[in-house]
Amino acid sequence: MSLDPTLVPDLQAVLRDVPDFPKPGIVFKDITPMLANPRLFGRVVNAMSAPFRGQHITKVVGVESRGFLLGAPIALALDAGFVPARKPGKLPHRRIIERYSLEYGADGVEMHEDAILQGERILIVDDVLATGGTADATARLVQRLGGQLVGFSFLMTLDFLEGPKRLGHDKVTSLLSL
Repeated sequence: MSLDPTLVPDLQAVLRDVPDFPKPGIVFKDITPMLANPRLFGRVVNAMSAPFRGQHITKVVGVESRGFLLGAPIALALDAGFVPARKPGKLPHRRIIERYSLEYGADGVEMHEDAILQGERILIVDDVLATGGTADATARLVQRLGGQLVGFSFLMTLDFLEGPKRLGHDKVTSLLSL
């Protein structure tokens, strides 16, 4: 399936760079203008789910928080369930955690311990792939719960941070490479 040739320029036209957010030196990629445009949002969902059609995805894991916004409609497009992967302490039921290192400390990601069943085919979705730390921790959670990781779908990849290398180039799809 080929990508709509106008999607990338249309997406680039609405994404906003917000300098020094959430802290000095970071350029935040604001996707809210894309979310506010129903046609563009639908095109993005179709494009992000397209490489995984026919791969029998049973669950889509959306990584907090913008991964929820993209992951839920992608799950519907793939006729799959949706699982939130959240920051520690945000899920109400029994959960498991996977910790990971950041350049300035440590963090973690949690899922409900019954969110994924043995052998389910899993797609992990998020908006931005940077270093890959959060996505990698989420993949480890999927594997600990017995899921089979099929791949990752990102809206955009910050190539200079080498996240695809960490996750495995063959597992990563992304609409934009920045």
